[in-house]
Amino acid sequence: MGKDSTGRAAVRFGRPPKKLAGVVEERILDGARKVFLERGFEGASIDEIAAVARSGKPTIYARYADKEALFTAVVMKTVAANVAHFEAYTPTGATIEQRLESVAVTVLEWILLSDSIGLMRVAIAEAPRFPDLASSVYAMTRERGGQAVARLLAEAAQSDGLAALPAFAPEHVATTTQLFQDLVILPLAMRALFGEKLKQLRAEIEPHAKRSIALFLAARRYVGAA
Repeated sequence: MGKDSTGRAAVRFGRPPKKLAGVVEERILDGARKVFLERGFEGASIDEIAAVARSGKPTIYARYADKEALFTAVVMKTVAANVAHFEAYTPTGATIEQRLESVAVTVLEWILLSDSIGLMRVAIAEAPRFPDLASSVYAMTRERGGQAVARLLAEAAQSDGLAALPAFAPEHVATTTQLFQDLVILPLAMRALFGEKLKQLRAEIEPHAKRSIALFLAARRYVGAA
């Protein structure tokens, strides 16, 4: 290490070594998530996030242009964690009804136990002043979640002759996935977003899954692809 004009060791500034960059990024996003959930979007400050994340403000601004960009990154990280969880899951059960119910229960339990609902509530609360924030967060969540659900539906349908139905053909899988989300996932998720107690909603997951899966299968078997 070189020395400055006073003879003291010079201190280097700049980006952290590549092997530490990921650790810094993780620390920033984890700290930001904690502050956003506690303070809301408007109440959160970069100063507090920097303190919680044990990171300097210049380090944060070097990665994120503003608070909205940081919030979006926090949501993306949470959604990615959910998708990774779903990717590691294999539907269980002897019948198609049981396998699809296992998908529904797994997805709903993860949604209602993770930070996803809390972060979406923050985005919705700020919608009047930041309309693009709520819409982009919702679109991103639906798109990434839809990809994970589509894979689970394809795996669950690989018997009982269901995979041969037009609704599960590659060209119709997007419509089938959207129907599954609308019938099975969104009813409880929307109630959670509008403030209903998560503990109560979690108690409804299994009976809701049975009812909604029966309706979903009836629509896909007898109505055909939309």
